[in-house]
Amino acid sequence: MLVYLFRFLSIFPLPLLHAVGAALGWLVYLCSPSHRRRMRENMALAGYTGHLSAAIAEAGKSIVELPFVWCASPARVSRLAHAENWELVQTELDAGRGIVFLTPHLGCFEIVAQEIALRTELMVMYRPPKQAALKPLVEGARARKNLLLAPANMSGVRMLAKFLKKGKPIGVLPDQVPQEGEGVWADFFGRSAYTMTLPAKLAQMGDATIIVTYAERLPGGKGFVVRFVPFDGSLAGSTAEQARAINAAMERLIARNPEQYYWSYNRYKVPAGIAAPVAAGGRA
Repeated sequence: MLVYLFRFLSIFPLPLLHAVGAALGWLVYLCSPSHRRRMRENMALAGYTGHLSAAIAEAGKSIVELPFVWCASPARVSRLAHAENWELVQTELDAGRGIVFLTPHLGCFEIVAQEIALRTELMVMYRPPKQAALKPLVEGARARKNLLLAPANMSGVRMLAKFLKKGKPIGVLPDQVPQEGEGVWADFFGRSAYTMTLPAKLAQMGDATIIVTYAERLPGGKGFVVRFVPFDGSLAGSTAEQARAINAAMERLIARNPEQYYWSYNRYKVPAGIAAPVAAGGRA
């Protein structure tokens, strides 16, 4: 049923979908106390409270644009997406060097992999949705030409590492809370967040270049700009220091468009089986 609904909604123009999405964002914000509380707390922690109204509308747009991004024809979607600084990527591809693309939950992150796959083969880590009804929709939308999926388990990690060692690019969501044993506590906007160690390990294992990227959502439904930014951190030191370097890079990226970050995500949750971080004074 959802597949048919998304296909139907994909017929409509993006400006209309974004207008509906903005209204939906406010409806969810006003009707869901937990969503509203987490969004306000996370934005206040990061110092972006002044962007709250815009962030509420952008959160709704990020949902209602999915039928267009996932189900409209690739040619139609691509006409509304433009790559900025692709030369940075092409230089690494021409050198035969592997690339680890780090794409946080910023802007229309779903379109980033599609746009990269139009230009080169790409493998991305994929975690199936918890709702079974969404699985065929999500998998069908993401399995495009040149876009390969690796499951979020050890088998998938081996697939990513092998692909990377061949000098090919991979993609990872660095601000997704990992499962037990797959992360470390690292500062993110002044608070400890359980953070993936996988991106740094893969980059070092494949002697690869890290490039951070996101798709800025343009106003008025005019489309998206996929931006590619050099990673200016250092992967020297412990796994915790590496995770902090990646979090810092994400903070700088979010600062470009704070209203388009996914602030309602429970980024600071404690995964099952993981001890809570110890704060100053020795308290958890």
